[in-house]
Amino acid sequence: MQNNNSTNPDNQPNQNSTRAYRQAKTPAERTDEAGYQKLPHAYRPLAGRAQRDPLDYDSHPYPSMRCFAEFLALKFDAPRTRHSYYRQMRLVHEFCGCDPAEITEQRLRDYILHVKTVKRWKPKTIRQSAAAAKLFFVGMLEHTEWKIFSQIRTKDEETHPAVLTRAEVIRLLGHIRLRRYRIPIKLIYCCGLRLSECLALTIHDIDAANGKLWIRMGKGRKDRMVPISQTMIKDLRRYWKIHRHPLLLFPNVGRGPCPPADVARRMREAIRPMPVSSLQRLMVAARKELNIPVCTVHTLRHSFATHLVEAGASLHTVQALLGHCHIDTTMIYLHLTHRSEQDSRALVERLCRELPR
Repeated sequence: MQNNNSTNPDNQPNQNSTRAYRQAKTPAERTDEAGYQKLPHAYRPLAGRAQRDPLDYDSHPYPSMRCFAEFLALKFDAPRTRHSYYRQMRLVHEFCGCDPAEITEQRLRDYILHVKTVKRWKPKTIRQSAAAAKLFFVGMLEHTEWKIFSQIRTKDEETHPAVLTRAEVIRLLGHIRLRRYRIPIKLIYCCGLRLSECLALTIHDIDAANGKLWIRMGKGRKDRMVPISQTMIKDLRRYWKIHRHPLLLFPNVGRGPCPPADVARRMREAIRPMPVSSLQRLMVAARKELNIPVCTVHTLRHSFATHLVEAGASLHTVQALLGHCHIDTTMIYLHLTHRSEQDSRALVERLCRELPR
């Protein structure tokens, strides 16, 4: 299948073109000369935790925050990154109660101490707050003499992500009754996808003949290819035939009557993918009902990688499948595998067996 490139650079649906597409009465009106589905120019799948660009905010509390939004737009491409840094500076000026351009170095130091010792933020969040403040005060206002940023030190806690066993994965999937939720969760495990990557998939991202699944604009705005089994492709085809959406694999169900015909119609006419919160809430409920201590949608991605390493896959192979930039990120799965634990136990037994007693 081919990838659809008819997207709106502003990431906003064009209501007129979408309505015209829906009102086409014959298949010929909905296809182009090559026989592919003819989609509105703005018919772009939106998935993940999509955030508004700070430039599009209706108002800004201070002129300096408007300048900061423009500064972020020049420096970063992803709206979510801009939103995160803007939000961190909003928390700073709300704590200080004044225009952030008037905040002194000592006042910023008080804020960092507050979030670190009183609010007890995680190290990653503290670093993000410091990075946003550095962009604002050093990058934009050019306070190069400030020393506070070289004084901030945080160390991450060395924790391992939760991982399910194969039996727990099978039990979890069997517990999810509705197919529209079970299929995307199964795909996340079978291909090691992130939640937003899964829900943003289109029918053009599947190369069934070669058993490939293309992930477009994943984390870091990067594309990658992962193998997909023929069994999973058959499941996706059966699922797609229920709603027959012209582009999306997992369209939004929306609200309304629950009869299958009504659900299929709403999915076929949807202009957005299923929201991430739908699967997140489902996993919370399933975890409680199955008495699984820790389990989120992302746990399935960790489980996929761990089970691959247990089966003998190389770390570089797992790194490519998961889309990790650095091998150090992938090496954590060496500590999660049952095989490595069993091998270490056997080695310790051999070392101690012949020692004098």
